[in-house]
Amino acid sequence: MRLFRRHIPVIAIALIAITASIIAIVLGLFAARVRHVSADANAGFHADYYVYVSPGARRLARESRIVTLLVQPNNSGTNSDDPNVHRDDAWWTTFGRSGIADHLNVVLLVPAFIRPATDWRIYTHALDRDALLTERNDLKRLDLQLMAMIDHARTTLAREGMQIDERVLIQGFSASGMFANRFTALHPDRVKAAAVGSPGGWPIAPVATYSGEDLPYPAGVSNVSFDAAAFRDVPQMFVMGALDDNDSLDFRDGWDEEPARQIDRLFGDTPLKRWPRAESLYREAGANAKFMLIDGVGHDRRKLQRHSTDFFREVLQREWR
Repeated sequence: MRLFRRHIPVIAIALIAITASIIAIVLGLFAARVRHVSADANAGFHADYYVYVSPGARRLARESRIVTLLVQPNNSGTNSDDPNVHRDDAWWTTFGRSGIADHLNVVLLVPAFIRPATDWRIYTHALDRDALLTERNDLKRLDLQLMAMIDHARTTLAREGMQIDERVLIQGFSASGMFANRFTALHPDRVKAAAVGSPGGWPIAPVATYSGEDLPYPAGVSNVSFDAAAFRDVPQMFVMGALDDNDSLDFRDGWDEEPARQIDRLFGDTPLKRWPRAESLYREAGANAKFMLIDGVGHDRRKLQRHSTDFFREVLQREWR
């Protein structure tokens, strides 16, 4: 026993060295496949973005096949006027989702939009009402800025012999799930499939009115251009933990008080109560949408991610047949 104890420090040092080596290898492989693209106002986007090219995407390109882009909106979870805060978070998000890109053989794109502290009501990472209405050049119409990033990445990769589909997969959880959901409603013609995790207590309703009341964005689509036919064609999956009580309607950065109260009154005052109501609205609108409620899970992205990944794999497999 004494001999074993004497060797514990040596074993610990060896394990640390092995772990550090593995981390270095993983980070090295990632660094070789990721690229940082700086903001380019002339190209239509005022924030940086990251692109990760999976080995499978390279293989598909060599086989002269069309490659799919997976968009993961960034969600730093904090307000800051410092772009570096959001760039760092977007880099780590790209690293964290790179395994999904590897699994699906896709190219991953992560924007680095800021979530401002000065204009804190503009909840950019959720693509809220203020994000559509603001006249701040750097934050104006982030949905269009994201499309400009997508097209910029497609053009850049095309020069390298990689043809990228103009329709993207888009996924998100919590605020980024709200962004993914709302982007799909605004631009269904650019979305191949959307996976939305715990969208802040309420996914945008694909209808303009309910019970005789207008549902303005982001409660519904009464005051935005909405292509209902294109939206119905987009496969969508919504997933939430049955224990999730994270409700963005309780906070004034993401919702004005009046529309938040309207949703509470019409559809229920908790995310769980609203879930079947949202599902019914999507079904009645003819949307190709699947709603999943996972027992024993709260507001936990990691425990729900596999459902999004499996959903995207099924979409891609149908397309490749």
